[in-house]
Parts: sequence; structure tokens; C-alpha cells
Amino acid sequence: MTDTSRRSLLGALGALTVSAAVSPTAVSPAAAAAAASAGRGAAAGQDASSAAAAAPLAPASSPGASSVTGPRSSMTFTGTPYDTAAFARSSLGELSTAVLPGTPARIEVRHGQQRVAVLTKGARTVLMSGPERTFTENKQSFTDAFDRLVPDPELPPAEQLKPGWGSAPAGGTWSVYAGSAGDADFGVHRKGAATMVLKDTESGRYATVTDDAISDVDVTCEGSFDKAPVGNACSFALLFGYRGASAHYRARLSFTTRGEVDLRVEKVADARTVVLAEAGPLATGVRAGDVWKIRVRRTGAKVRVTAWPAAGVEPSEPTAEVADGQEGLRSGRVGVRGFASPGCTNLPVTLTVSRLEVAEATWATPPLVTHRDWVRLLDAPFEGEWTPAVEAAVRGWAGSMAPDVFSYAMMFLPGAPHVRGADPRVKGAEVLGEAGYGEPDSQGLLPVGADFHDYMQQPWAFPDMTRGPEKDQGRHLDCSGYVRMVYGFHMGVAMVAVKDPAKKALPRKSGAMVDFAPGVRVAQRTAGSGSAVDLGQLQPGDLVLFDVNDSAGDPVDPDAYDVDHVGIYLGPDRAGKRRFLSSRKSVDGPTMADVSGASTLDGPGIYADALHTVHRL
Repeated sequence: MTDTSRRSLLGALGALTVSAAVSPTAVSPAAAAAAASAGRGAAAGQDASSAAAAAPLAPASSPGASSVTGPRSSMTFTGTPYDTAAFARSSLGELSTAVLPGTPARIEVRHGQQRVAVLTKGARTVLMSGPERTFTENKQSFTDAFDRLVPDPELPPAEQLKPGWGSAPAGGTWSVYAGSAGDADFGVHRKGAATMVLKDTESGRYATVTDDAISDVDVTCEGSFDKAPVGNACSFALLFGYRGASAHYRARLSFTTRGEVDLRVEKVADARTVVLAEAGPLATGVRAGDVWKIRVRRTGAKVRVTAWPAAGVEPSEPTAEVADGQEGLRSGRVGVRGFASPGCTNLPVTLTVSRLEVAEATWATPPLVTHRDWVRLLDAPFEGEWTPAVEAAVRGWAGSMAPDVFSYAMMFLPGAPHVRGADPRVKGAEVLGEAGYGEPDSQGLLPVGADFHDYMQQPWAFPDMTRGPEKDQGRHLDCSGYVRMVYGFHMGVAMVAVKDPAKKALPRKSGAMVDFAPGVRVAQRTAGSGSAVDLGQLQPGDLVLFDVNDSAGDPVDPDAYDVDHVGIYLGPDRAGKRRFLSSRKSVDGPTMADVSGASTLDGPGIYADALHTVHRL
């Protein structure tokens, strides 16, 4: 079996890539089918919400997949090679149990000095020790064609966004800066046209996507001016390695009063500008409204810049090449700068940016979590007693590579392949694969509302009502929809359309999960105390629930739940920070990364500050 075939096989099981350390005999088609069956059969007696996932899976086409080479997220197995005895159930021999300190009540199962499992009284989730895995995510590609209005004049004033460029789909929020002129110089007043108005020659205008960690990158932007300059040039630049107006790289096109276009590659460090390369004129007879493209390809210290008229064909060779690895600028944002040179007399001039595309990118330090924790579910909540039935379940999971909570959770991150369910109840719908958050509204905002069955575009019969899929929400999951897709549809936790006062089924909204989710409360912030949530009993697989709006200082509906976001705790990353998975608007879908806010429970940070409750299903 080739390495490629192993990737495809384990990709369908939730492992997006497999390290070369895995023996070719570790997984065969027959074993994989058995593993898939075992993983889904572990929840015997599950309701229809999980039974639909019990059939074999088949790959589906993925027209919306990332164009970046290789997966953007991965779950890889580590260790060379595996000790095959770890997979033999009989190798466990005699097991012992011990009560762990703290609340909720837990018991630890051991084989000699080795931890085998941790069970929590009142919860179905079991923390198993298994083959070591590494989870990571890297920058996903995105294109912002500004298909929105910011602000939208058709909306009531209270619902309009403030001036700016809004959010780039899957790229992050645009941050704009115009010095003392303020944000009013920015907007998207017609779809496909983000504008910045140059009113003076004192300072530039900056618009950057708020992802500070981009290192290597292949990024292109398109721009044009509404006027030919008089008196002196106007320019627009593609920014990269951006740390601020006084620290960044830029590829700058200057439109001169002679109708020519010149290129300069510049570095700004400590507020001083250094020209690294220049070329031109690239064209003559350039008129107002002519659209130009700038492409920057940065790999390490090497930068290749190409500039050309959008009406033409991209040159086969770069316009300029430089090598510069300025300390402190090896990673940063990408964005656009507009500038009117001193002496330009026909201001205001408007720069229109019609497109910014990140075709490929990496983060300088991608988030990475490595551990041996596998999260599995008993058929019913653990009653606190070590019984033969519970022991049989634990022994059955020992060394198993059947999909668990994290296997499924990773299958919705950027770059995950799309997989169809063969069970007739899902009618061939996709049940795994890269997910967005939701369809944008007129201002580019992402609404709440994409549940697991919306992702599949299938109606679903819940005990309290039947719900149809929301239109245009296919392949989308909001934060609670993501949790329900993983824990409900794939792992077999019962679900309801709204909430279950008996606390036997997983509610639809994150706010309702705080009070009505099955399982046990691990920790919660005390109202009015201002104290942080006690994370002493936190373990991988726990639900982490946040009061983000209140933390961000936004108006809070007094009739709404306090909690408005939910994720799944993954484990400590290589920096020791406790990292979680969740579906977020700023990233347009599930993530373990830090675009527009760190996905960690350790402060400072919006999610660390907003943590409200830890709950174990």
C-alpha cells in the first residue's frame, strides 16, 4: 500500500495525513472498514441522529476545497514503529482502579503503572490512552472579492457596520488606518469595489487582514485609481510582513503624472524606508481606471514580485526579486496601502481594490497539540462503579484506532476531504469535510444557524419537532452545529431541536447547552465574582462555553442566554497553552487556530477572558 493510499484511507476516517512512521500493514482496507464499524457501533442503542453515520463512507467531490497544496489541517500519528502488543486487548492483563481527587467524581483505570482510561461519574465520555497523535492547522487560502456593502445603506442605521472593509471570507477582519482622517475614508459602497480615499499627502492609508502570523505567502491584489495624478504620483502597494505602518514590506506601484507605472519593493523598519528593488516604467499611456495586479511570492527570505495590467497576461518571470529576512518582519499581516506623494494637487483620489487573493500561505508557528488522549463514549452515563460491562468497553477500546471525537472533529477543518454517508437516511449527503460557518449577508457578516443537518441539507426528525435544512447552509456549521455534528451525529449523543429539560439530549444552541446538556458540570464562572473558571479538572473532549459578547463589551439581550459560543477542548499546545476547537465567524468555520483571537483558554485573549463553563458529556 502506498503512502498516498494510506492518506486517502485514513482521511475518510478522520485522519487527514499519516506520517511515514506508520507501518504499511497498520491499516488495510478490511481493517479500516472494521475500525469504522467498531467506532460507530460503540454507541449501541443510539438514536437516529447517530445511526445515520453507521454505514460505510465514500469519498465525494469537493468543488469548494482549498487550492493550497496539501491539507491545511492534519491529524498525524507519531512514534516509530508501533509496538504491536499495544493493540492486543489481552496484553492489558489485570486492571486496577483508583478514585481521583476533585469534583466531578472520577476513577482512573490502570494497567500496572500505565494509565488506561479515566471515567467520570454522570458522563458518557471516557478519556482513553492510545497511539500518540499530533493535531495542527495552517493558514488556509482565501479570496476576498468584496461581494458585500459596508455599510449597507438599505439597512437601518443601528444595523449598519461602521466604515471599513468588513471581513474577508475565511481570512479575518480587515483593519483600516488613515491617521487623523479616521475610518470614514474606507468603505465597500458597491459590490466588488473596496475603496480608500486619499485626501492628503501627509500619511498613507492602510487596510490589513488581521492575521499577524503569516510567513511564507503567495498573495495577489488588484487595484486602480479614479484619476490620473496631477503634480506628483499616487501609489498603491501590496503589504506583507506587516507589523504596523512603521514596520513592514511592500511592493509598491507608482502611477506618475507622465502616465507611466513604476515598481518598487520596499522595506520599512524603525519608520525608515529602504528600497530593495525597483523596475520601470512597466507601461506608458496608463489612464485613470486602469486596473493593475501585484503578486508577491515570499519563501523564507526570498521575495518575487510581479506586476502587470489586469487586462493582460501575467508575465512568466518576476518583475523584481529580492532576498531580505529582516528580524521581526519574517511574519505579519497582508494588506494594501494607498498613498498620494507630496505635491499631488488633484486630491481627493480614490483607490479601488477589487480583489485580494491568498493562494498559498503558512504561519510562522502553526498551532500544534500532541498527546495520547482519545475520547470515546459509553452507551450510557458512567454510574461510578467499575462493572464487568464497563471493563469490557474499556478493554475493547484499548489500542483502537477507530475514529473518536477528535478524529471526527478534525474532519471539518480547512483542507479536510468531503465524504458522503451511504446510509439511506442521509440520502448520500456529505457527512464529513471542510466546513464554512454560514452564508454571508449583504454586509458580509456570517449569520448563526448552520446545524449538522443544514450542513448535509437534509431534514431531521428530532423528538420535539422535525426541522428542514436552512437554504444555502450546505457545508456550513456554526459553533453549536459543529459540536452537534461531532458529538451528536457521529458519536451518538441524543439531540433535540431546541432543549430537553430532562437533560438527556444535546440542545441546539450553545446557551442552552450550559443548563440542559447531558453529562456533568466540570467548572463554571461565578456570577459577579470576576474570577476565572477553575481549569484544574479540565480534560480533552470537554465542552468549553464562552460569554463572548459580554466580554467584548457588546450590548447583551437581557432575555438571551449568557453563553454565545461553544467549542471542544483539545489539549495543551507546544507552548503549554490550553487549546480548543470551535467553529468561528472570523475564520469562516471550524478551527484550532488564532485568526482574530487566540483559540486558547490561557489569557490574555478574548476567549480566555470570556470562558464561562466547562461541561463533560
